[in-house]
Amino acid sequence: MKNLKIGLLGAGQVAFGNCRDIRQHPQAEVIAVADPSLKRAKALQNEYGISRVYESADALYADKDIDAVGISVPNAYHASTAIGALRAGKHVLLDKPFALSRREALDVVRTAKKARKLLVLGMNQRFAPSSQVVKALVERGTLGDIYHGKAYWLRRTGIPRMGTWFCRKEIAGGGVTLDIGVHALDLCLYLMDNFKADTVSAVTHSVFGPRGLGEGGWGMSDRAERIFDVEDFSSALIRMKNGATVVLEVSWALHQESAGRHNVELFGTEAGASVFPAAKVFRFGKRKGEYDVVEPQGVRGPCHGQTRFANWIDAILGKCKPCTTMAQALAVQTILDAVYTSAASGKEVRLRAG
Repeated sequence: MKNLKIGLLGAGQVAFGNCRDIRQHPQAEVIAVADPSLKRAKALQNEYGISRVYESADALYADKDIDAVGISVPNAYHASTAIGALRAGKHVLLDKPFALSRREALDVVRTAKKARKLLVLGMNQRFAPSSQVVKALVERGTLGDIYHGKAYWLRRTGIPRMGTWFCRKEIAGGGVTLDIGVHALDLCLYLMDNFKADTVSAVTHSVFGPRGLGEGGWGMSDRAERIFDVEDFSSALIRMKNGATVVLEVSWALHQESAGRHNVELFGTEAGASVFPAAKVFRFGKRKGEYDVVEPQGVRGPCHGQTRFANWIDAILGKCKPCTTMAQALAVQTILDAVYTSAASGKEVRLRAG
């Protein structure tokens, strides 16, 4: 079978890791990149020997040699660029978040179905080795019934480059919740195998960004106006339809002892589990008074050894199923919408069925 020819839309910082992952696959190659900044595009081209550079998404879509497109652009353009690529007959891997709203996300899903092309959301935290270990243990029933999950990603100074689109609601749609909160939430629900939320109660704060404090090292986007009108902290309580609960806490900037804390913790009737930095299981020992903390060895999850790009490529080639389904991605987007609605209104939000 011929190599899958991939074009990348967006040549920002994340694109370098995307190229690295694609190059590791024996049946795929990056042949083109498009970015309105030729400087960024040519930097990626020079690093990875990409043959074609375009300044617009339309030019990339028009390249008939391209089979599939990986999209890493500012959030406001996720839906429109994905729809453009799908209509041009390309398979799509879309960076998170799915879109700025469930309505936008549904438009993308409908377009993918009509085009009969594979659309996936690239949720890279699912493919961490420790995530796959915990996933396998949950599927085995090791934890019993999971009644609570904690998902958090708390950075002390992690605001993306000040003055860029990350900090502007008009383009980003939101702040830390849509940036890293989506990763923590998605991983927690994936491991719990529970995406059916009933209610969401949330708060958001913007404490450090408006004062120009808390900038981290991420981002290659050009600085423009120093606008900061998104949240740098959010917290949510999510009640699932089966009675389970999820607590989500994320920050770009926060006074805390460590530079960063990042984990998903699950609590079940038979055992608990923690994902990072290594998978651990917590449960009562065989003898009275004993308690076991175990780091499982040799456990393989359903997407063991893959990256988000490897999984997408293999799924296009018919070798496996996508790790992230569109139903799951829509469920996460629905909860994210509810987080912002609840935070703005100060009220709990009940989600509609379906």
